[in-house]
Amino acid sequence: MRILGVLLGVLLLAGCAEKAPAPEKFQFTAKTLEGAEFRGDKLVGQPAVLWFWTPWCPSCNAEAEKVAEVAKRHNKVQFVGVAAEDQLDAMKKFVSDHRMTGFPHLADLDGSVWKRFGVTAQPTFAFVRSDGSVELLTGAPTEEQLDQRVSALVQ
Repeated sequence: MRILGVLLGVLLLAGCAEKAPAPEKFQFTAKTLEGAEFRGDKLVGQPAVLWFWTPWCPSCNAEAEKVAEVAKRHNKVQFVGVAAEDQLDAMKKFVSDHRMTGFPHLADLDGSVWKRFGVTAQPTFAFVRSDGSVELLTGAPTEEQLDQRVSALVQ
C-alpha cells in the first residue's frame, strides 16, 4: 500500500496523472476570424483576458487600439477577442482597420461564447485568473484601469 502511495505521488509530481476537466464555461471550440479552431480549455491554468466586441460598437472602435497596446505590454496574459452580432467580413475589417493582429479573435457568429460567459452587452472584458475564476467588466475602462486589471492577473 505504501508503494502505491509513493507511486501516485511520483505520478502527480511528474504531471502524468489526469488533469481535472476545464470549468464548463471553458469547454468550447470556436473558429478564429481566419478559420482556425480555438479551444477554450487552452485558457485554463493561465491568466487571460477575453474582450467581447462588435464591429459596429462606437466604444469598441474607440478602445480597440488601447486594448491592442495593453495586450502588447502584458505578454504573460493571453488576450482573445470575441466578436459577435455581425458578419465575418465586418469582423475582419474591424481587426484590420485597428491593426489588432497581436492576439486571436473569435468569430462568435451564433453568440454561443458570449452566452457561455454571461455577456449581454459590448464591450465586456472577462478577466480570467490562472485558477479559472472569471470577473466580468462591462463598459470601456480607461487604458490605466485596463492596465491595472490585467497586471492584477499575474500578481
